[in-house]
Amino acid sequence: MRSASDPTPPRPDDEPATAAAHQAMDLLGQRWSLRILWELEAGQMGFLELRRRMNNCSSSMLAERLRQLQDAGVVEKNPNRSYELSFAGIRLSQALEPLWEWSQIWASGERFNPFPPGAKS
Repeated sequence: MRSASDPTPPRPDDEPATAAAHQAMDLLGQRWSLRILWELEAGQMGFLELRRRMNNCSSSMLAERLRQLQDAGVVEKNPNRSYELSFAGIRLSQALEPLWEWSQIWASGERFNPFPPGAKS
């Protein structure tokens, strides 16, 4: 039986690329998933260190998200029991770089202007 936090299965009418995108959005849209990827971008770390950095995330939730990210192939647990991004996780992190950049602008309160100064709209 699927739990409420498992990614949704593809709909029968989805194109393969659309189904893959939906599954990725389901995985990354779960609370704490992106934050875990952000923290692991700094390098490998043990569960307790990761938990310390994510002070509002419970241990059970962190363990569940780490399991899901491992099952998806974006996080690996190495022999010394530390977590790190897999090759796929590194590629995902690279793909998310524009999101990190956008978040800096958004957090600064700067308004997004699609037109450069002096350009006609």
